[in-house]
Amino acid sequence: MKAPETLPHGGSSSLADGEWHRMHPLTPLFKGGLALLVVAGIVITNMRDKVIGWMVALFAPEAGYGGQGGDPVDWVLENDLVLLALLAVLGLVVVLIAIFWFLWRFHQFRITGAHVEVRKGLLFRSHRRAPLDRVQGVNLTRPFPARIIGLAKLEVVGAGNDANVPLEYLSTAKAEAVRADILRLAAGARNARLVASGAAPRTTREQLIGSVNAGVSGLIEGVDLADVAPESVVKIPAGRLIGSQLIVAVLWILFFGAIYLVSIISMYLGMTADGEDHADIAIGMVALSLGMGIPLVIAVVGITWAQISKSLRYSIASTPDGVRITFGLLTTVTETLPPGRIFAVEVSQSLLWRPFGWWTVKINRMTGKSATQQQSGNAQQFNIVLPVGRRADVERVLGLVLPGIAAHEISAMWESGVTGPAADDPYKTIPARAWWRRPLSWRRHGYRLTAHSVLVRRGFLWRRLAVFPLARLQSVSISQGPIDRLQRVSRGQIHSVTGPVTGNLSGLERDDAIALLDGVSRAAALAASADRTHRWAEYTPEHAAEHAAGAEHAAEAAQP
Repeated sequence: MKAPETLPHGGSSSLADGEWHRMHPLTPLFKGGLALLVVAGIVITNMRDKVIGWMVALFAPEAGYGGQGGDPVDWVLENDLVLLALLAVLGLVVVLIAIFWFLWRFHQFRITGAHVEVRKGLLFRSHRRAPLDRVQGVNLTRPFPARIIGLAKLEVVGAGNDANVPLEYLSTAKAEAVRADILRLAAGARNARLVASGAAPRTTREQLIGSVNAGVSGLIEGVDLADVAPESVVKIPAGRLIGSQLIVAVLWILFFGAIYLVSIISMYLGMTADGEDHADIAIGMVALSLGMGIPLVIAVVGITWAQISKSLRYSIASTPDGVRITFGLLTTVTETLPPGRIFAVEVSQSLLWRPFGWWTVKINRMTGKSATQQQSGNAQQFNIVLPVGRRADVERVLGLVLPGIAAHEISAMWESGVTGPAADDPYKTIPARAWWRRPLSWRRHGYRLTAHSVLVRRGFLWRRLAVFPLARLQSVSISQGPIDRLQRVSRGQIHSVTGPVTGNLSGLERDDAIALLDGVSRAAALAASADRTHRWAEYTPEHAAEHAAGAEHAAEAAQP
């Protein structure tokens, strides 16, 4: 087998050579062509009399079609205008193909040693560029229709609003190769893991057949575990996942049920006050039950199924490119998070999950979506790295998303942080005189500064532990209001990128709040200066030792 040639721009595949390449020829169809065909079909169905009359008047005015009564298709057949109709349909198909061809012809991308670029458009041109050293992750999505014929779309996640760069669509094999190249180049490794194929190039027909076969097989077998170490994979049993969502559905049922009960009582009291007889009251309550009950049940079932279908076949694993998360039943999404792109991690547990020992893990990460887009279901899904798991699952996931923390530290973090407080509690918590600020959780509510991160522990009914790596900390602030000054306490805030993990603290001893501000500021500055994870392939053991030593020194200096 011939060794692959290293390209001048640092790429390893034919698509990462710094040259412009086109998307898959079926891209225009899946980007809007299907919707266009459906809309055109609806329009033609509802306006076929006028369409046929217009075509006849244009090409065969002597036929005298008036469109008055009868079926227009039968009229076309009776007047021997079938050839004209077929030519009209053929002309429409040719026009659509020409439009799709132009859209495909002017939709290109290229990958260099520094950027991923996409340009498209004929009349209205657009050009997007993502610097590789700012790549926050790469999403590989297989929507159900495209997945059947083996197509996928990539989204290079950048930092900032509307900074993502989509590459849609490519064949699944090419999409996976491009994803690997982007992550490898972003890591700073020019010649890592190059694989060459000695097979002869296949024809377009062979490629399409292979894509369809791979797409259908992927629906059954699952995807994206070829380069994953089996022992690193964390999977969620379907029964546990469904059970956890059904428990959440109970909350929705209680919420909607309370609304329904209040409405029934209000209606009954109103009708009774108006002197309605029992028959009218019964009819009114039945009508209300049908009018509110059925939509509420449909809403609960729909929400629950949406969450279950998104999370089925969920798996988390470590790869040479970072943490890979795959989820989805019909539409499969694969998210690859490079090391150093996770800004905060939170382990949490609701009261309803406590008897089962279930926990969820969420993260804060930079995304190229706006604040409004981040509220969508898929954006929220990307912030969940473990929908539901037991302690062993949580510790394995923490080891994946926080690679700089040793296993024994994660175990200690669990005992004192996730389920604490334990004996000799190392956390700075709310003093007894300020217990009223958090009546149930004042003994838990607090923070701890370690050699690698700031830990924020909160909640009693909903237990949470947030981990903020020092190297990626944004800022720290403390504040004090009039009542705080009377009680000699302060509020604190650990600032991270936008996401579900927050670092709010209240009721801290004044000295502890000052120690948080001073200690974290010094430790974060040292950690950031020693951090090399933005080019993680260049992250050597010497860098790791320097990073740990500097952060540990700052953490020791911060102790009051």
